[in-house]
This record gives sequence, C-alpha cells and structure tokens, in this order.
Amino acid sequence: MNIDLVDLMSAYKDTIFLPKTAFPMKGDLAKREPDLVNYWREIDLYKKLREKKASKKFILHSGPPYANGHFHIGHAFNLILKDMVTKSYQMMGYDAPLVPGWDCHGLPIEWKIEEKYQKQKVAKESVPILEFRSECRAFASHWIGVQREETRRVGVVADFDHPYVTMDYKAEASITKELFKFLNNGGLVRGFKPVMWSVVEKTALADAEVEYHDRKSPAIYVAFPLVKTALEELHGAKAVIWTTTPWSIPGNRAIAYGTDIEYVLIEAKGWNEQSVTKESHKLVVAKALLETFATSVHLTDYTVLKTFEGENLKGSIAAHPLRGEGYDFDVPLHPGEHVTIDAGTGLVHTAPGHGLEDFDLCKTFGIEVPATVDEAGVFYETVPVFAGEHVFKVNPHVIERIASHDLLIGQSELLHSYPHSWRSKSPLIYRATPQWFISMDVNHLRETSLRGIDQVTWYPKQSRNRIYSMVEQAPDWCISRQRAWGVPIAIFINKKNGDVLKDPKVEGRILAAIEKEGSDVWFSGDAPSRFLVPDHNPDDYTAVQDILDVWFDAGSTQSFVLEDREDLGFPADLYVEGSDQHRGWFQKSLFLGCAHRGMPPFKAVLTHGFVVDGQGRKMSKSLNNGISPEEICNKLGAEILRLWVASCDYTDDLRIGNEILKHQEDVYRRYRNTLRYLLGALCDYDSDKEGVSYEALPDLEKWVLHRLHLLDVQHKQSIEKLDFQSFYTQLHAFCATELSAFYFDIRKDALYCDSNGSSVRRSARYVMDQIFNCLTHWLAPLLSFTAEEAWRSRHPNDASVHLRDF
Repeated sequence: MNIDLVDLMSAYKDTIFLPKTAFPMKGDLAKREPDLVNYWREIDLYKKLREKKASKKFILHSGPPYANGHFHIGHAFNLILKDMVTKSYQMMGYDAPLVPGWDCHGLPIEWKIEEKYQKQKVAKESVPILEFRSECRAFASHWIGVQREETRRVGVVADFDHPYVTMDYKAEASITKELFKFLNNGGLVRGFKPVMWSVVEKTALADAEVEYHDRKSPAIYVAFPLVKTALEELHGAKAVIWTTTPWSIPGNRAIAYGTDIEYVLIEAKGWNEQSVTKESHKLVVAKALLETFATSVHLTDYTVLKTFEGENLKGSIAAHPLRGEGYDFDVPLHPGEHVTIDAGTGLVHTAPGHGLEDFDLCKTFGIEVPATVDEAGVFYETVPVFAGEHVFKVNPHVIERIASHDLLIGQSELLHSYPHSWRSKSPLIYRATPQWFISMDVNHLRETSLRGIDQVTWYPKQSRNRIYSMVEQAPDWCISRQRAWGVPIAIFINKKNGDVLKDPKVEGRILAAIEKEGSDVWFSGDAPSRFLVPDHNPDDYTAVQDILDVWFDAGSTQSFVLEDREDLGFPADLYVEGSDQHRGWFQKSLFLGCAHRGMPPFKAVLTHGFVVDGQGRKMSKSLNNGISPEEICNKLGAEILRLWVASCDYTDDLRIGNEILKHQEDVYRRYRNTLRYLLGALCDYDSDKEGVSYEALPDLEKWVLHRLHLLDVQHKQSIEKLDFQSFYTQLHAFCATELSAFYFDIRKDALYCDSNGSSVRRSARYVMDQIFNCLTHWLAPLLSFTAEEAWRSRHPNDASVHLRDF
C-alpha cells in the first residue's frame, strides 16, 4: 500500500501543538521602530501615563542640552538612561514625568549666526542687536525641533509637547528674578579681577566653561636685577623667576617669595653648550630647587655664597628685566602664601592683570593693576615695545628682548595641561576686567552649599568627594558675559556714585516686560526711560549691557521648571548627567538652590562617564572613530543602542564600537527569541480557564516561579540603587541558560505532545504566562519597542505595555 508522505506528515502535524505566533523572528528594528514612535504619538502615550492614578511621584529633572546641532552618542546615552529610570519608576506605580528641556542662549549659536554674516562679508557690529538676537532665536528653535525628533527616535517617552526652553519669555523672566534675588541679598557683587578670558570669543568664561588639554608652552627663567635689599651680600645679585607665559612679562609688577622658604645666593660661573647665557651671574633661587634649576638651565659650575630665610627678602626691590625700554618702574618683592617649592625657583613672577594670586598679592600691597591686553588678546598701544602684538604670537619677541639684556637664564618647552574654552577649544588667558560675580562667601553660600552636598545621595558615592572639593575651592562665580545672545543683566548703575539701583518697583516693571515681550526689551534702546520713570531720572543711570552666563540660565530651571510646573515639584528626586556637570549644571543648580531656598534642588544625583571608542580612545574627527545615534538607529535599531546603555558601567568611561554593538545584537536576539517562544507556546492561552493553583504545580514550575520572585526582588533593588547593568546581566543569563537551555528544553515535549488536559502542559503554560508577563514588564523600560510589540501581539486591545504596573 502506497502512503502519501505529505498527507502523513500533515496528519501527524495535526496531532501535536506546534507554536503559533505572528511575532516575527527577525526584529527588523530600523523599519518597525519608527512606526511605534508614531503610534505612541497618536495615542498620546505620555498623556495617558499622566492620567494614571498614582499615590506617589518620582521627579527626574532632565538637564537642558544645547540647541545647536544634532545629538551625539553621549546625548543618546544620557537620554536613554533617564528614560529607563522614569519608565521603571512609572511601572512600579509612581507618577514619573519626564520633561525635556533646551538651553538656547550663548556663544555657539552666536558663532553660527556670525559665520553667516562673515560669508556675506557683513560685520556683526553693523547688524542691529535685536535683528541679531532674532536670528539666534530662530536658529535655536530649529534645532529644538530636530533634537526633539531625535529623542523620540531612540524610544524616549517624554512631554515633548510642553518642554521647557530657556529662551521662552516666562523662563527669561524667571532667570532675571533669580538675578534680582542675588542683587537684593548682597550676593551679586561687581569687581575688577582676573577671570578666564577667551580672546577668540572676546568674553569672560566661568569655571564650568573651561576644559583642559595638553599644550606646549615656552618655559623661561628670567633674572630680575636687585636694586635694593637689606642683605649686603645680595647687592648686584638677581632674583630668578620661572614662567610658562612669557607674554605676561610686560604685565609684571612684583615678585613673590615664601617667608619660610630657604633661599641661596649662588655665583653661576660655568655653562654648557646648550645654555642660553654664558655670563657669570649672582643668582637667588630656593635651596630645595637649586639642583633642578641648575640642570634645567645647563649650569655646570656654581658656588653657594649664602643661605638665608625668605623673610630676609622683605623690602627688596628689583628692576624689570626690560628696564630702559619703557619698563622703568620698581618691581618690589613681597611675601606670598601661594609660593611653594614644587617647581620653578621659589620666586614667583607676579602679573596682577593675569593671575588670581598675582592680583590678590598686589591688591594687598597696594600695587596698581596695569591694563596691558585688550579683549582680542592684543597689547594696548600704551604697552612699550609690544603694542599691537597678540599674546599667543608675541612670546618669541618677549624672549628675544629679555635675552638682549642678558637676563634670560634658561629656556625650554613644556607640555602641560592648559585651560581651553569648551566651546571654541581655543586656549585661554587670565585677564583682569570689570565683571559681575556671585560671591561664594556673602550670605555663607559656600558653607550652605557644602552642607547641602551632604544632604544628597550621590551615584557613584565617590562623586560626592569630587563636587565637595570643587565647591570648597570655587572662586566667586563670574556670571557676566560681553556678548549679545542671552538674558541681560538687567540692572542700572548710578552714573555719579557707581551704586547699583535696588528698587522693587523698577524690578517689577522689568520682570513684567520680559515675561510679556522677552528679554529683547532690555536692548530696545529705551530701557532707562521705560523702567526708571516715574521713580528715577533716566539721565542719572546707565543700563548694564552684559548678559548672563548660560549656566545661570540652566541653574535657574529649578524655578521655572520644578517650582512652576504643576506636574513637577521641588526638590527633584534625581538629576542625571555626565561627570563634567559637577563643575557645570550640578554645581550651579546647587548654588542657586542653596542661595535662595536653603537647600539643593535635588535629593540624589547620578553622574556617568564619557563615551569613548572600543579601544577607550576619545572620539574625534582625526581618528575617524565617531559614531552617531542616527547611524545606529538606521542600521541596527534603537533597541541595540538601548541595550548598550544598560550594559555599561556608568561609573566608568562608556565604550562603544562595532564589536560591542555586535555583541548587543546577539543579546537582543536572545531576548527576542525568548519572547517569540513564549508567544508561540501561549497561543490561545486563557488564564481564566487554564489557571493552576500553586499547590498543584510540579516542582520544576515552582522552581521557575521562585526564580521569577528572586529576579523581581533584584529588579526593584536595581531601580532603587540605579544599577541597571547588574539586573539586566542577570536577566539575560536567566533567559539564555535557565529558560532556553533548561526549562524550555525540558517542557517542549509536554507542550507539543501532551493533551490539552495534561496537568504538566497546563502547569507549563500557566508558568510561561507568568514568565511572559514578567519579561515584558522588566524589558519595557529597556527594550521599549520590542516589549510593546510583544505585548500587543498578544493583547491587541491593550493600548501599551508601558501603561502597566509591575
């Protein structure tokens, strides 16, 4: 008898329960994810989440990225991490809103507009300020729109329809109100002191805007002839200083010494062929640095003539090394607490216009601060010899002139860490200028901030020490910028006595106008008459034209975001940003919170590392090792990016590269295959009809439920500790080893071959239903797209897995 093999196979197939599911094996993420982004927008998922009844809130205040270009991979990490946190808390029964925001003022946007003018050969100065500011506003608005969609694309669910924007009129008014609080409590002070200055951007910078890179600088030893001294042996001797900024020598007005440092007078007699001088000199240097000094300047033969304590230098006066060329003033020697014997000569070149310690020492001893360098880094016409030359080009000329007087004792090149602008990447200088500062000591702001730090939970714990030491040593916060695009320092100065006007009526008119018309009103040309009349004569006052540091904007978000929005509250439960924000947003927010509210604006702070390539190298154009979130989303899908975020130890640098992403693809396939297997096994499952009591379950199923319970405990602990890496590592291992390789393998025969009424099959399907529920809930904050797809393939009438609770 001939048997039709096809019929036989068909007949056999009908006798077993083969898995059935429409959930495809292949994720095809790059195509499916945008559809889900649109679906969440159509159902207004964020609004539905807010409509859920929750008895408790969890508020993560998301810091404002800068609206000046596409998001990079560091932004993506940060946004996804925040999204995972808020989704996790939301599914634990909290109301966990996520409000995105954008920083809109500042130099990067100004540059973009200036570049446009340069191409048109139009000078920025010829453009009316309100027109310029309008173009800056339009530029920021465009990039907010771009970045909003880029954030959506990586699966972030947030209040995109109602973000906070620092250039909104109400926000600008709130920022100005915070400024007025400092004005009225005495915390805002006007001072003339050296600040970090960008000669490219032509403005002062705050510490948070400074980053350090290696830079080669000329290092020179310069001899200052002593013309007056209490020690007879020092007559005819020269005090030697060491500096890596030869350009600042024209600004020298003093030499600092240490009263407790032991110095030596030597006769330098022999030099090798590499030395820059061959003459015999009587030189004064610190005894502890003598050997290092001799080696550095190639001094081969010298005799120690005298050893003495630094206090014996009191009253000594030196001549400037360029005496006779317009530098004929005396250079006094004064004691300075900052003088050490760590490097140099133990005698410190002091240019009060170009160093904080230099400035303080000269202020103490009544030495005038000379104006030597203009805003572009060019020497003023009044500076002898070097007028019109640029500070970063003049070094060879300065060195040559010192050498012509035979006072150059040594010269070399030093590779050292040097301050640069974090915007332009250009090197900075210290430049003494009139600026506005938030005092760290008036109203005990430093003390209050240090106490506040210890009221906060820090992740990781060691980040507390970093910000504590920064605040401990923080100088007064320079908040003024000599630019056009920003919130103005909207205050008036009396022309006769220089006093700052403090008048609640005037302040009220300013705030009302800014809230209604924006901060452009300050630059409209009629600010004095508009805001001062009828209480003051406009002719008696000058309106300050500086704008605020953008970090003041960002620090003020606690006011117009946390306090003003009904869906949020002060203080926030959590701030999450990169570790650079210890000097930036965290610190400035801390200052504003402690100054005006007596407490930090956050209960906890999580800081993460920086993204580097797979070899641990910083990403750069020269190395061609950068990778964009858009590239990953279009090629692999946002889920792979999200898996990478969860896999990182955020306390360290965040490595990413092709091999790392390939591993995440393998992890994703395991999760997807697990979900697909469960969906196939649970085809037509009805929990009401097929439920099984715990007592009736086989031991194997009880063991699986036990494992689910332990994972659930771990999951909740991981959220509380903000440690997603450890939990999702355990979850992947559970899927790969305990489920796929063990439990599923053991139960597949019962699933396929046992009858519908089989207790083993019913028990397995009951437990697999529990596994599916747990997996989709645990994975929803991480694999937001895939968990949604899996859940709705089984429960098509449910709006979203994200609306469920753990």
